[in-house]
Amino acid sequence: MKAALYLETSVVSYLTARPSRNVIVAAHQQITQDWWRRRRKHFDICVSQFVLDEVAQGDAPLARQRVALVKPFRVLEATDGALRLAKALVAMGVIPRKAAADAAHIAVAATHGVHFLMTWNCKHIANAEMVDRIEKVCRSQGFDCPVICTPEELIGE
Repeated sequence: MKAALYLETSVVSYLTARPSRNVIVAAHQQITQDWWRRRRKHFDICVSQFVLDEVAQGDAPLARQRVALVKPFRVLEATDGALRLAKALVAMGVIPRKAAADAAHIAVAATHGVHFLMTWNCKHIANAEMVDRIEKVCRSQGFDCPVICTPEELIGE
């Protein structure tokens, strides 16, 4: 059985963005494209309505590409439990109020028992200083936190 993987919006954006001149961003884009070609078939990829809403925003041609990319994936519902967990992540100061959408991604993945949450959002989600706090809040609300990772961390052997 394939492990469930929640695909957060930043990964989708890196897959469809124009090549960056910033060397770090360009490397992240390449890593993401490599992961997509080589590893995505090894996971049960899912998204949420939050991802669908976010990928539909911005530059129209790129938005269409992002929407098409996520269309085949299972959409996880933002349950009452997910909304409560997202509020707790913000209320306990783990995720800033201005980044409440990031809390929603974590909460949907956690409440559905998803094994991995893949993101390039290293400010509020894949941040080593925050992961421990995110995990504690998830546990305090009765949920296991997914493994939060970037595509580079799931590149395989």
